[in-house]
Amino acid sequence: MALPPKTDQAFLREVDEELRRDQLAGFWTNWGKWVVVGVVAALAALAGFLYWQHHNGEAAGVEGEQLQAAYDSLGANNAAAASKPLAELAKSNRDGYRALALFTQADVLLQKDDLKGAAAKLGSIAVDTSLAKPFRDLALVRQTSAEFDTLKPQVVVERLRPLAVPGGPWLGSAGEMVAISYLRMNQRQQAGTMFGQIARDTGVPETIRQRAVQMAGVLGVDAVASTGATARVITPAASNEDTKAQ
Repeated sequence: MALPPKTDQAFLREVDEELRRDQLAGFWTNWGKWVVVGVVAALAALAGFLYWQHHNGEAAGVEGEQLQAAYDSLGANNAAAASKPLAELAKSNRDGYRALALFTQADVLLQKDDLKGAAAKLGSIAVDTSLAKPFRDLALVRQTSAEFDTLKPQVVVERLRPLAVPGGPWLGSAGEMVAISYLRMNQRQQAGTMFGQIARDTGVPETIRQRAVQMAGVLGVDAVASTGATARVITPAASNEDTKAQ
């Protein structure tokens, strides 16, 4: 005997619901423990991350206090007291603190006229690829400055020429050393061009620009008009023109 349509639909719904319950029960039997393991693992990972973040923040705070203590000691002319915290920070896993500690150690050595020791510290920063490029570039410029009198001019040019570019942050300091090295190699045209680039770059510190204007003029490069400098620059050519005008 056939079931009435309504009864037939109700029966099918009951079968469908029972099947779903059986499937859910089977899934939980087979996979329930792994779901629990996954949830626990996710919670453990989150807890670990939060702990690491908290611990990392606390450790960074401690190192910040160490660096400040070292600076306070140096400010009081007590380099001996600053040496221990600086040595510890120079081994830090935090790039910023490590770089600052090494730069400060180099500064202390420069104050003692230990150019070789300072250059070694700065050189270690320059080759540390884990540090950001601005740190490494600054270290390379300062290392070269410390070694400048002992380096061959060609070495200085090869080392700093990539940094001595118009608009770059190191044009003034790196470019000046490159230009002087050109002069030492009797490459006056290259030296004049470099001094001219320095003189025309308004981002270069004014004292370096003024020296560059003077040197560019001596080498026959007109860098005065484009600098906007207010200082009167006397070059041999300018001096002769003033004499004729009088």
